[in-house]
Amino acid sequence: MSIPEETFDVVVIGGGPVGENAADRASRTGLSVALVESELVGGECSYWACMPSKVLLRAGAVRALAKETPGLRDPGAPDAAAVFARRDEITSNWDDSGQVSWVESAGLTLVRGHGRLVGERLVEVTLPAGSDSEAQGGADSGLGEAETGEPPAKRLLRARHAVIAATGSVPVLPGTPGLAEAAPWSSREATAADTVPESLVVIGGGVVGVEMANAYADLGARVTLLSRGRLLSSAEPFAGEMVAESLTALGVDVRTGAEVASVERPGVGAEDGAPGPVTVTLADGATITAAEILVATGRVPRTADLGIESVGLDESGLGRGGAVVVDESLQVTGVPGGWLYACGDVTGRAPTTHQGKYQARIVGDVVAARYGTEAGDRSPTSGDPEPAVGQEGKAWSRYAATADHSARVQVVFTRPQVSWVGPTEREARAAGIPVEAVSYDLAWVAGASVESPGYKGRAQVLVDTQRRVLVGATFVGPDAGEMLHAATIAVVGEVPLDRLWHAVPAYPTVSEVWLRFLESYGL
Repeated sequence: MSIPEETFDVVVIGGGPVGENAADRASRTGLSVALVESELVGGECSYWACMPSKVLLRAGAVRALAKETPGLRDPGAPDAAAVFARRDEITSNWDDSGQVSWVESAGLTLVRGHGRLVGERLVEVTLPAGSDSEAQGGADSGLGEAETGEPPAKRLLRARHAVIAATGSVPVLPGTPGLAEAAPWSSREATAADTVPESLVVIGGGVVGVEMANAYADLGARVTLLSRGRLLSSAEPFAGEMVAESLTALGVDVRTGAEVASVERPGVGAEDGAPGPVTVTLADGATITAAEILVATGRVPRTADLGIESVGLDESGLGRGGAVVVDESLQVTGVPGGWLYACGDVTGRAPTTHQGKYQARIVGDVVAARYGTEAGDRSPTSGDPEPAVGQEGKAWSRYAATADHSARVQVVFTRPQVSWVGPTEREARAAGIPVEAVSYDLAWVAGASVESPGYKGRAQVLVDTQRRVLVGATFVGPDAGEMLHAATIAVVGEVPLDRLWHAVPAYPTVSEVWLRFLESYGL
């Protein structure tokens, strides 16, 4: 039985924060937009990543601040139940009705189900169990094809103009013997847990690994963190070193250079209760036993079931990790007709929520201007009337995702926080940029001594010595994320150092480090 096509101007696959933004921006010039989502509208960041993880970290951070502030009494260990309750509030108890209301208020059409490409401008949506193509909002029976004997219901969406893929990414599970059978936590289980395990072994020293090690140590777990290399390997080396020192002081057993050889866990899948403890064996023969195990070894673009082969793409046309390759306007390369776009983690360009939302604004504006009935004089081919040309001749236009290359930003909410914009010193030199690193101990700034007598922090900027502008900056310290945007503006605006000298930092704030940077450079 053929499925009748439903036609929209634009179809967006993926209803996370990236897809939501792309759909909203694309609809602003009169285009009809369908937003396809297989899970919760609002996506990973809202329910299992950015938001709940920061709540799990907050209580410990506030306690540490109180302990370090003369005149305040140690409030004691965080109340795990209260922390989890607050996490539930932040995630709306994993109920996306509020997000759905926003989608509807924006004039978008929500289609629940798994969307995949099945041809040019054609998206097939497999509806949730218990749904049908005519009454998708009805009660979910919870029965799939195996129980009912009936194939799942489907809808077929035809895009007049464009399809935008915003399908995000999925965790990587290494092929370590016994690991998959040990029922490991991913970041989802770590942020959605409602009890604190007595002990936890974390595999991975990236953002998720260090944040969850910090959070669960704060909540009372005995934590072991295993990393093949240094912590936070994508940041400046001193950032990972300071986080490792802090985690160790918190009681975390931090082991770098650790190779996991095998994992063993009895009782997984048993009907008589929870599985037993997990034992991790390292390549050097050492073993660690814990109540739970979290695997945080990275993520890859979610393209495995996107249907790219149906539009003429194959693995040879994908980027690292299976990423969809796009140009600066986020148009997918290698697809005839130029109707397919992508944004967010699925592109592999800059896998953070904020950078994905930036891409979504770009691609939404491109689609809205290129195909919209109310586009006026704006056109993504002409860009802004006189787009500013910056580093390496790149145009800073609302229709080009230039910041993906020269101004990517990242914040890690450990204690201390780590934040950075632009390349590291090693990356800058590898790219042929003549840089000088200017570092400063944040504890020497007057504002730091006001915040805490034991303040620890460090900051560094990278100066392009030929153009005399900043190309990168890193901050490590309490609330370092709040210091980042000033650096981002300086990098994006390519503000000359002689002009930056006149940006007077208030006294006594930690931001006075900007004056120290310039003085250290010789101004």
